[in-house]
Amino acid sequence: MLKKLRVMLTGVFALFFITLQAQKADSIQASLPVNDLAKREQLYAKPKSFSFITNLPKDVWGVTRSPFQKNGWKGLLAVAASTAILIHYDQPLLNGAMSLGRDIHWQPQTDYKVVLSIKKSGGDIKLFKMPQNINSAFYNLGEGWIGVAIGGGFWLQGKISNNYRSLQTASDLMEGFTSAAILTQVVKRVTGRESPFERTAPGGRWQPFPSFSEFGKNTSNYDAFPSGHLATMMTTVTILADNYPENKWIKPIGYTLIGLTSFAMMNTEVHWAGDYPLALAIGYLNGRIITARHKKLNRQPVVL
Repeated sequence: MLKKLRVMLTGVFALFFITLQAQKADSIQASLPVNDLAKREQLYAKPKSFSFITNLPKDVWGVTRSPFQKNGWKGLLAVAASTAILIHYDQPLLNGAMSLGRDIHWQPQTDYKVVLSIKKSGGDIKLFKMPQNINSAFYNLGEGWIGVAIGGGFWLQGKISNNYRSLQTASDLMEGFTSAAILTQVVKRVTGRESPFERTAPGGRWQPFPSFSEFGKNTSNYDAFPSGHLATMMTTVTILADNYPENKWIKPIGYTLIGLTSFAMMNTEVHWAGDYPLALAIGYLNGRIITARHKKLNRQPVVL
C-alpha cells in the first residue's frame, strides 16, 4: 500500500510541476487595471471571418518552434523530465488509479445515453450523448464539442450585444480546438503508443509511424500519446483565462476539472499518466499563441 502511494505521489508531483510551469508565464494584460472592463473591451477588434481557419498554420508552427525560442528550453526540459518519470511508473500509476476508482466507487466503464442522433445507412451519427455515471461525465469534458459549445455561447452573446471580445473568444475557441486536434494527431501517428485497455505489455508498446490504414482500423493500438482530451481542455482554459483575466476563478476551476478528467481517463484505461505532460504543454502554448496574436499590446515569444 505504501509503495503504491509513493508511486502515485510521484505522478501527482510531476503533473503539479507542469501546471506550475503553465501558471508562472507572465500575462500580457498584467499592466491593465483588473476592474477596468472598458479598457479590456477596447483591446479587441472585430475578428476576421474565417481567421480561425487561416491562422491554423501559424498556430501549429508557433507551438512547434516554442521550445527553441529564448528560454524555451526550460519548458522543454520540464515536459521531457516529467514525461520520462511518469512513463517509467505508468503501469503502477494506472493500477493505483484504478484501485482508487474502485475504492471511491467510480465505475470505470463509460456509459452514455444517446439523446440526439441522425439516422443513416451503416450506423447512426451520435450528435449528443448524456453521461450516465460520474467517470463518464469527467471523461466527456475533454471531448471537443464542449469547447465548441462554449464558443457557440460566446458567439451568440457577442452577436446579440455586438461585443467584440465575446466574438473573438468564440473564434479563439474554435481555432484552438482545431489546432489542438492537428497537433496531437500528428504526434499520435508518429509515436504509436498503445492505449492501456489495448496494452500487450506493461506500460503499453510503442509502435512508431503506423500506416494510415492500420491507424484507422486499430486506432486504440496507436493513439494514446499525447492525450487529445487534455490538450483540448488546457487550450480552452488558457483562452478563457487570457481573454477574461478579471475572472480569477477560471484557472482554479479549469485546472481542477483537468485533474479530475485525467484521473477518469486512467480509471477507464484510456490513457497513461505519461500521456499528460506533453498534452498540457501543447494546450497551454496553443491557447497562449492564439490569444497573443490579437492583443493590441507588445507581443513577446510564447514559451512555457
